[in-house]
Amino acid sequence: MKGNVGMSDRVLRMYLGMVIAGFGILYNTAWAALGIPVFLSGALGWCPSYSLFHFKSFGKADEQQ
Repeated sequence: MKGNVGMSDRVLRMYLGMVIAGFGILYNTAWAALGIPVFLSGALGWCPSYSLFHFKSFGKADEQQ
């Protein structure tokens, strides 16, 4: 599985995933389960929808690594 998510996108996804899951846990709603895939796509650096449309969110700094 080749990565397709750039570093800034990864950080944003992980932060939003934690916030969504946190609110879901706090208010005992299904949002807790919906935050997990958002967080995982950031943590793994791979997004299935980006892969489907052959999109990458790498910047120049991300490509050099």
